[in-house]
Amino acid sequence: MAENPTTGDLYKAKAILDADVVAAVEAFMADPTTTAFLFSDGYRIDLAEAVSSHEWAKVTVANRDATEHLKRVAVRTAILLARPEKV
Repeated sequence: MAENPTTGDLYKAKAILDADVVAAVEAFMADPTTTAFLFSDGYRIDLAEAVSSHEWAKVTVANRDATEHLKRVAVRTAILLARPEKV
């Protein structure tokens, strides 16, 4: 595995479960200012930073005309491409 893996890399390696990713999306959707989210296997991610640093997710979440489903897909994509830290 890469030295600085993405959440997606960790997901593929089964170090982070689908339930973890779903919970992270739910946490962001409930509070977009969430900065610390802990995955069950000891990885932490800044959800607000993950979304704000992913241009498509940032624009989609801010778009009032975007559907709830599209916003969730954009947030999930940003989370999967982010690089969580091991705690």
